[in-house]
Amino acid sequence: MLGSTVKSDTSGKVILAGFVVLAIVTLTGWISPPIALAAGLAFALTLGNPIPETSHKAAKTLLQWSVVGLGFGMNLHAVWDAGKTGFGFTVGTIFGALLVGYWIGRLLKVEAQTSLLVSVGTSICGGSAIAAVGAVLEADPRAMSVSLATVFVLNAVALFAFPPLGHILGMDQAHFGLWSAIAIHDTSSVVGAAAKYGEQALTTATTVKLARALWIFPIALGLAFIKRRRNAKIKLPWFIFAFIAAAGVRTLWPQGEIAYDTVKEVAKLGLTLTLFLIGAGLSRDAIKTVGFRPMLQGVLLWLVVSLAGLAAVQCILR
Repeated sequence: MLGSTVKSDTSGKVILAGFVVLAIVTLTGWISPPIALAAGLAFALTLGNPIPETSHKAAKTLLQWSVVGLGFGMNLHAVWDAGKTGFGFTVGTIFGALLVGYWIGRLLKVEAQTSLLVSVGTSICGGSAIAAVGAVLEADPRAMSVSLATVFVLNAVALFAFPPLGHILGMDQAHFGLWSAIAIHDTSSVVGAAAKYGEQALTTATTVKLARALWIFPIALGLAFIKRRRNAKIKLPWFIFAFIAAAGVRTLWPQGEIAYDTVKEVAKLGLTLTLFLIGAGLSRDAIKTVGFRPMLQGVLLWLVVSLAGLAAVQCILR
C-alpha cells in the first residue's frame, strides 16, 4: 500500500515536471501558437493536467495582459481604421448570429440557457461573453460548462484550420484578420490564428475582435433588462480599455519604438503560453459533457457566421 502511494506521488511529480518544462518551452519562441495549443491538448488528454485550477487562472490572466502588451505594437490611427472597417460586420454578425442561434437552438431542442450561451459565445467573443452573460442570468453551472466546452472545441479547430484556409482562398493579411475576428470565438484563438498569418493580420484581428468584445456590455445589459434583473452587476473587460490606452501611448510618444516593440514581442510569447494552458484545460470529461445537440448547434451557427463573414470579406476583395 505504501509502495503504491510512493509510486503514485512520484508519477504525479514527473507529470508536473513535464508540464512545467513544456510551459517554459512555449516561452522560448521555438514553437508557434497553434503548436502550443496542440501540445496542451495532447498533454491533457494523455497524462492529464496536474494543476487544472492554477493553469485556468493563469491562462485568463496571461491572455488579458498579453492583449494589453500587443497594444504597444499598434498605432491608434491603424486601430481606428481597422475598427471602422469591421464595425458594420461586427453589428451585423452579432445580431444575426444571435437570431440564427436562437432558431437553431429551438430546432434542435437545446435547453434554453445553453442555447443562449452558445449563441452569445459565438456572436461576441467566446468564453468571456459566456461568463459575463452567464453571471448576469445566474445561469445553471451545467449550462455554463456545456456552452464553454462547445465553444472551446470549435476554437481549437479554428486556430488550426483558418490560416491554411486563408491561404487557399488567397486572402491578404488585412482581410484575413477581419475574417478571423468575425468568425473565431475567443480572443486567444483569434490572435493565435492571426499571428500565424502575419503582423498586419494580427493588428487587424486584435483590433476588430476587441471592438467586438465591447458589445458584451450592451448585450448583457439588454438581457438583464429582459430578465428583469436591472440591478445585475456587469463586469466590463478592463483589458480592452487597457489595450486602447497602450496603443494611445505609442501614438502620442512614438520615440520609444524599441521599448514598445520589445513589450509586443514579450506579449506574443505570453500568448503562446496562454494557448498551451488553454489546451491543457480540456479534459475527457469536458468533451463528454458537451453532448450532441449543443455541439451541433455550435457547429451550425459557427458555419453560418464564418461563411457570412467570408462572403462579406470576399466582396471587399473584389
